Amino acid sequence: MENCVFIQTNHKQYTGALVAQHAVRRYSRHNDKFDVRIIDKRDYPYFDAREGQLYLRDGVKRVWLNDDLQSFTLTRFMPPELMGFRGRAVVIDPDVFACADVWDLFARDMQGKAIFCRPRSGTKGLIDKCLATSAMLLDCSKLGHWHVEERFNRMFDFTFDYMDWICLKSEPEGSIGLFENEWNDFDRFTAATRMLHTTRRRTQPWKTGLPVDYRIAERFRLFPPAAWLMRARRHLFGEYGLMGRYKQHPDLNQERFFFGLLKECLDTGIVTESFLREEMRQNHVRHDAIEVLKATPDLPPAPQHPLSGGLNRAA
Repeated sequence: MENCVFIQTNHKQYTGALVAQHAVRRYSRHNDKFDVRIIDKRDYPYFDAREGQLYLRDGVKRVWLNDDLQSFTLTRFMPPELMGFRGRAVVIDPDVFACADVWDLFARDMQGKAIFCRPRSGTKGLIDKCLATSAMLLDCSKLGHWHVEERFNRMFDFTFDYMDWICLKSEPEGSIGLFENEWNDFDRFTAATRMLHTTRRRTQPWKTGLPVDYRIAERFRLFPPAAWLMRARRHLFGEYGLMGRYKQHPDLNQERFFFGLLKECLDTGIVTESFLREEMRQNHVRHDAIEVLKATPDLPPAPQHPLSGGLNRAA
């Protein structure tokens, strides 16, 4: 098929990817016009082959860890190759959940651009002009230079920086357009949201209470001493030392939306209770997930937006 949604993941975020896949299908009236595929980092052994090696990230040499929460991020750039450099792809992270029809992206006039996305938030977006590659619309025919394994290997001889790649800084001038922020809404859930991105990792709803297992930035341009402290922490206590635990999401609607989707996955057999319990045992899903599911109200019937009923409308 000439159109495909790709959801990239690793072993730690596989539950999120299954829920994201369900959300895409749930809210579309055009499911016959596109495929949905999960890209599992474990299927590409060249990532595992670099375990423990140094690579270049934001000008700093870091250790590549396949067990990190976000070791899947570079698979965001695989869809053009997987599509044979033909057709269109929508690419989302496993913590991005559609609540509108993704076909509206596929049908968009791309005006000759190769990529549509949105800016990052915070200093990365304002100062570094970093673009958010966690949700993208791609014209695969215009991305013949996206060869992931080759670029990945260049990070380890320090000739290509991870952040330049992840922020699309090496793309040809004029090849990128911007779609509305609501197609990648960062922890903001309103009636206008098209895809909710629970991007603040510490408050991802299915992780509450678990030990933090992701690495934070070590370059803070506005306050360099913060970077020195982060590097010292890592050297003294290890990659995740003193990082604490995941917190509850401050927006109960976002937690209810995720668990409403997961409840439907359980009811329809997309996931099983034994699968969830194994994910809980491995600290990939919060340990009270079964109890939370039992207390979660049903979502409004599809394709209604979840805030059209059943959840409390955000301000």
